[in-house]
Amino acid sequence: MLENRPLYPISVVSELLNVHPETIRVWERYGIIKPQRRSGKRFYSDMDLKRLRFIQKMIAEQLNLPAIRHYLQLYPCWYIDYCPSCMRVSKNVSCAKPCWKEQGLFCQVYGNEGLCLECKLGKQPVSGNR
Repeated sequence: MLENRPLYPISVVSELLNVHPETIRVWERYGIIKPQRRSGKRFYSDMDLKRLRFIQKMIAEQLNLPAIRHYLQLYPCWYIDYCPSCMRVSKNVSCAKPCWKEQGLFCQVYGNEGLCLECKLGKQPVSGNR
């Protein structure tokens, strides 16, 4: 998938997001973003950019980094690029939260009974590694 290829160095990403590179490094230290590395340098994919924009949105909503880290633990697909369609719904039902990948969609809360019985994410905990 082209969305997952690490293409952008931190300088380009910081310019695209209009934040200082150190801000992105702080987010990485907090464990809310995990860029891929080549020759010791950080490179970000288009999917990473979606993650970073979602983080920016939460910061704009006045969430601090510990709160964001806790909130993101509720997203079983945060650190993986594949998110099964059974996790997403088109309306905000009582067991859903805004999808970080696609604006206007919602992710069903992980762990609900009967949710995604065939889904690999529903059967095992997500480790946080890609």
